[in-house]
Amino acid sequence: MDDEFQFAEAMAGVKPLKAVARADSAVHKKASPGTARRRAAAVVDTQTDRNHLTEEYAPPVAPYDIIGFVRPGVQHGVYGKLRRGRYHPEASLDLHRMTVAQARIEVWNFLQQAYADQLRTVMIMHGKSERSPRGAVLKSFVAHWLKEVPEVLAYHSAQPTQGGAGALYVLLKKSEAARERNRQRYRQ
Repeated sequence: MDDEFQFAEAMAGVKPLKAVARADSAVHKKASPGTARRRAAAVVDTQTDRNHLTEEYAPPVAPYDIIGFVRPGVQHGVYGKLRRGRYHPEASLDLHRMTVAQARIEVWNFLQQAYADQLRTVMIMHGKSERSPRGAVLKSFVAHWLKEVPEVLAYHSAQPTQGGAGALYVLLKKSEAARERNRQRYRQ
């Protein structure tokens, strides 16, 4: 009780502070057209963007490394022909001088379009980045991304005459339409 009395006695002459006019946080200043565009571009609609390739991290690959990947079920002979450059690329994509963000979009769109066009073998030229102080960043990301795309069956570094360690041959799945044509063809 003694503490309460001392507190009340100490607070006897205190007056509340006057209310200060403050800005209403619900009212925003109108954004400039440039700011509005940047804000709209920063918002990614995950429902329409099917591109699931990551920009955060890719296991590093050295500039002159020969790289390859093959999914289970791909015949050894088919992968061997891909490795030796026996399948002529039906389309190619050049990523030289692109940022990782730009390359991510280009690789996704290129592979989706190639699959839709029923192409089987394509080439992606990512470069070696041998003079870059950061290393072979694009090469590392492309190698990582191709494993994330279910339409990619295999890939391997190109032959020296077609870009060597700075390019990849990519083998794509047959489209459903091509598989159906083969079924019809071989049923006879």
